[in-house]
Amino acid sequence: MEPIEVALDAIKSQKKPNYTAVAEEYDVHRSTLSRRHRSVTAARGSRENNSQLLIKQQSKNLVAYINKLTERGIPPSVHMVRRFAYDICQKIPGKNWAARWIKS
Repeated sequence: MEPIEVALDAIKSQKKPNYTAVAEEYDVHRSTLSRRHRSVTAARGSRENNSQLLIKQQSKNLVAYINKLTERGIPPSVHMVRRFAYDICQKIPGKNWAARWIKS
C-alpha cells in the first residue's frame, strides 16, 4: 500500500482531520493529502479509467458488433460507431472519438 493511501486511512479515522500532522507522519504532501481526502483529485490510475468512454469489455463488445455487421456486408460509418458507443455507455462521444478509439 502506498504512503498516501495509508495516510488517507489515518485521516478517515480522525474526527477532525489534521492534514499537516498526518502528512508529516507518512511523508506525503499536505496539499495532496487534503485534495485526495476531499475528493477534489483522484489517483492517476483511477483518473485514466474515468477518462475513457468505454471500458475494455465494452470496447470488445463494440468490436465484435462491428465485425458482425462487416461480415454481413454492412460496414458501419463513423456516425454509426459513435451511436453504438452511446447506446453502450449512455454518454455522447465527441466528434473525433471514433478515430481515436480505432487507434487505441
